[in-house]
Amino acid sequence: MANMRAIRNRIKSIETTRQIARSMRMVAASKLRRTQENWQKLAYFTAVSRDTLQKLCASADIQRQPLLARREGKRLCLVLIVGSRGLCGAYNSALVKQAQARIAAGEEEVSLVVCGRWGREQIAALGVPVRRVFDTLSDTPDAAEAEAVARYLEGLFLDGETDRVELLYEAYISALSQQPRFLPLLPMNAAGEARGESPRETIYEPDKDTLLARLSELVLLNSVHTALLEAKASEHTARMTAMSAASDNTDELIAKLSVQLNHARQAAITTEIAEIVGGSHVLNQTD
Repeated sequence: MANMRAIRNRIKSIETTRQIARSMRMVAASKLRRTQENWQKLAYFTAVSRDTLQKLCASADIQRQPLLARREGKRLCLVLIVGSRGLCGAYNSALVKQAQARIAAGEEEVSLVVCGRWGREQIAALGVPVRRVFDTLSDTPDAAEAEAVARYLEGLFLDGETDRVELLYEAYISALSQQPRFLPLLPMNAAGEARGESPRETIYEPDKDTLLARLSELVLLNSVHTALLEAKASEHTARMTAMSAASDNTDELIAKLSVQLNHARQAAITTEIAEIVGGSHVLNQTD
């Protein structure tokens, strides 16, 4: 009886875990739909803006633009975009491994800016200075949150505290696949070489330098915002996958425990029948 009671208690505990996993999967699915919709809309606008900027750079002196001018130094500010919490499989640990490999290469003097609440101890173990942690980002980052990150990174670059800025986040490949990606952010022309197209005669309003400055600011903000949204979409997808797997595992475990419970119940019934038959036999002999 004690064994049966223990099995029943374990089944109840696992059923509770299964309910939690299913609830978390549904919540992640709801957040994913909202985040993915915002990300896909912004990603197209960001791509068009970046393409326009590169075309303008083909016929402009980019060294006159603070956000576009190349630098020769080896100081790299790596922006690590991790999740706000765990329970999403290898999502966060894969990013830390990529950052660790980049740091171990030793080709650059690396410092970190972290976006997300996860893994303070794991990130500290990388052994590089953490300039700032943005740990209040929502599950669907808005423009104001992205601007706070972008302005801070812009300040680091313009003040000469770093020579390059790159983003490291989980790119959304499909519903079943996310992959760490390094995205050069500053200087802006590091994100892609200017196209060698023959420039047409163009009238700029306002002048080209002002247009380049404003467009580079726009691309910077939108690039950060797009990366934050894509990273969150990947996080929600990874959590959905992890919770689905957890739910499936609890189903299998409950099925195995149910078989054990049936065996224990049958053994208990057999024992009771044997005791009854034995007692009846003893009574008959006494009579």
